[in-house]
This record gives sequence, structure tokens and C-alpha cells, in this order.
Amino acid sequence: MPESGFHFDQPLWLWALLVIPLVWLWLRYSKTIRRRGKETLYADEQLLPWLLGEAGGQARPYRGILTVWSLTWLLMVMAMAGPRWDYERISAFRPAAELAVLLDISASMNIRDVRPSRLARARQEVQDLLRLNPGIRIGLVAFATVAHVISPVTEDMETLKRTLPSLSTDLVALPGSRLGNALDKAALLLHEDGNKMARHILLITDGDFDEPKLLEKVDELRGRNIHLHILGVGTDGGGLVPDRYLPPGTRTPVSRLNEEELKTLAQHGDGLYQLADYQQDDTRKLLDNILADAEQQQFKEMPTRVWNERFYLFLIPVIFLVLYLFGRSNRFSRRLS
Repeated sequence: MPESGFHFDQPLWLWALLVIPLVWLWLRYSKTIRRRGKETLYADEQLLPWLLGEAGGQARPYRGILTVWSLTWLLMVMAMAGPRWDYERISAFRPAAELAVLLDISASMNIRDVRPSRLARARQEVQDLLRLNPGIRIGLVAFATVAHVISPVTEDMETLKRTLPSLSTDLVALPGSRLGNALDKAALLLHEDGNKMARHILLITDGDFDEPKLLEKVDELRGRNIHLHILGVGTDGGGLVPDRYLPPGTRTPVSRLNEEELKTLAQHGDGLYQLADYQQDDTRKLLDNILADAEQQQFKEMPTRVWNERFYLFLIPVIFLVLYLFGRSNRFSRRLS
């Protein structure tokens, strides 16, 4: 098939065509069962077709209606499958930048030293980022002891917004957080062409991790032309960690915002460190920094195919077939009355 040839956008709809043979088989099978039923108590078997209206030309109208219905169903399913052929090429220009967001969902993010909680504040920061995004492709990784890719880098901000409410500390099976593993996961989301694409990682966390060689990891990312920005969530006073995994008699640990370490990490990552708040200035400043880096790479031309959708060609005959079926059903109703 040529590259611009006929194909379906949603081919899974074609499975609905199996309904047609199933309906025909069911009707034929039900007739066989019915003829073996109690009708034979009231008439001889050879007279049943005349009694039930299935003899001679009397059965043809029903078979004709079923044929029209089958054709209507066929055309409607074909339309739903999205037939298309031929396309036009258009060029869209957008900032040559990608951003991977690392969201900390460890138990310490449940602390309420900021209202309503650290995690709720972090989710709000991500939501502001998605709403103000000028066209940067964004991916999302949630992490604690294990990093989970929630979404690869994408232009679909609405889908990312819908996933945010489901991100909670309940998804974490083990206590603690491993930032090094999460940084590796985020870097994998970004394209490797660092000379033509500005690549950035945004870490949203309270800094409650004690992990060796983090600076070496950040320096390694910087050597690959990946910038690290950090939004700190929490206060210096901190609060008690609501950790459900502590054994009885163990003192509940206290978690405080580790600004010094976060600032050092951001400095090594050639990025910004900011304290998260409900103002949008922190998000705007971050986006401006990424856009400034993207402008140095220039705006990237994104060639896009726009396919010519042909579903309407299948819907036009459906209109006339449906009108025919309605007319037949009305005549049948009047005949019964």
C-alpha cells in the first residue's frame, strides 16, 4: 500500500462487523429451535411456515429488511473506523524544548507545613506549568523509592492534567526516595539530540533524601546538555512524617525542607531553584528560562500530516437506508393495527 493510500484511523471498530453474521446465524438458529417447540402441538409441522408467515413470499420482506439493516450497519461501522486517504503536509513551528517533570510522591510529601499539603502544592505547581505552557513538550515521572513514568514527553497537556489527581503517596509501596534512579528515568524521556533540542528536568520535592553521589549524577546530566531546575516544597520548620510503615514504638521522623542541598543541585545542573508558592511567578520564571534556551536552539519545524477524512462518503447512503427502514416499520405498524 502506498504511503498515502487508503487506511482506517480507528481499525478496531471493524470488529463490530462480526455483529452481522452473528445476527443472521441467531435468527436462523432461533427458527430451527422454534419449529421444534410447542408450536407443533397446534399445527402439523408442514403447516407451520404458513401459520408463522414464513412460507413463500411472506418471508421475503423480513429477509429484505434484515439485508438493508446489515448494509446500514456495515456502512456505519466503516464510517466509525475513520476511512482516510491522501494527506497534506503542513509545517508547524514550536519551541525546540522538552521538559521532564519529576514529582516526589514519598511519604514526607503528605506533611501539612504548607496548606493543604506538600503534595497538593506540588500538584498545583504542575497544573500551573501545564496551563501556562507556550508549546514545550512535557513528560511526567512520579518517584519515591521507584520511579514511574506517568507520561512520555507529549504536547497533550489535557491528558497530563487528568492524571494529576490520581498521583498520591498511596501509590508508594516502600518508604524513602531515590532521586538518582528518578533522574535517569527522566533523562530517558528526553530526546538525545541535545544540539538541536533544549532539554530540561524540573524536580518538585522537599529534598528529604539522603543519597550519595547525587552531585556526580547531576554533573553527568549537565555534560549531556540537560538542565536541572528545582521547586522546593515545604518549610524550614517541617513536620512529622505520617509514615504507615513504622514499627510500633518507633519515633515518627521529622521532615524539613532541605533548601541548601536543593540549591546546590540546581546550581550544578545549571538551572533555577525556587520555593514553590501559590503565585505563578515561579512557574513563569521557569518557563521563560526554558524558552530562552530554546531560542538559542531556534524554533523547531515540526512537519505534520493532515489526512483527508472520508467518513462522510459512508454516511450519505446510511441516511437513505435509515429513512427506508423507518418507512417500512411504519407500514408494518399500520398493518398490525
